[in-house]
Amino acid sequence: MDTYSFLRQLADSWVLLAMFSFFVGVILWAFRPGSSDTYAAVARIPLREDAPAGCAGCNGADCAANKGARND
Repeated sequence: MDTYSFLRQLADSWVLLAMFSFFVGVILWAFRPGSSDTYAAVARIPLREDAPAGCAGCNGADCAANKGARND
């Protein structure tokens, strides 16, 4: 048996089975009980505000120092 035929048969049977098992494992892991708290916390990440409303684009020290110096 040449190398190509061996690899072809291996890919057609065992590698396909391994990939399918990995796929099913990932699906089961994603939908496991108890993961809803983790996913709920991750879903709220875009809605969190890390900086105060008037300080978009600067860190907290700059905002505190420049708060009185702004001339609107």
